Amino acid sequence: MVVRLGAAIGAGMIFVCSSVAISATESKNWNAIASGPTIVGAASTYNPYRHDRQSGGPATASGELYDPTAWTAAIHIDLRKEFGGVYFGKDYRPAYALVASSDKQVIVKINDVGPLEPGRIIDLNERTMRFFDPSLKRGLIHRVKVTPLLGDDWAPGPIATSG
Repeated sequence: MVVRLGAAIGAGMIFVCSSVAISATESKNWNAIASGPTIVGAASTYNPYRHDRQSGGPATASGELYDPTAWTAAIHIDLRKEFGGVYFGKDYRPAYALVASSDKQVIVKINDVGPLEPGRIIDLNERTMRFFDPSLKRGLIHRVKVTPLLGDDWAPGPIATSG
């Protein structure tokens, strides 16, 4: 009886601790503080592992390999300053951005830069693009809003909207 009661109390404590950790992560996303002005332009997608895409290879500016399941993106080379400097290799510093289109918002880690097509400001990895375009048939998201965020302790992923 004591063992069962102890196990039940332990499981309850794990649930409470998990709920607190989830709330803390969600609250970080709600307190987004911009480090620069919102940039409006087109978003495209990038996945070097898809045979039908041109690719610069799987390595990113951060030194991380491209991960189609993460919440990441590449910004246009000319936007480095707006994001506090996204450089290569040992000079890389993490940067985060709030990406919004229609009624959807997501925080992404900016882990790469590239010479994107004219008019495009951000290249979303496959998971992030699927958040906005589940079928990946649109190819581009026009008038996407990208806001650089201060700090490096953001939890990448979708932000729940109220309503």
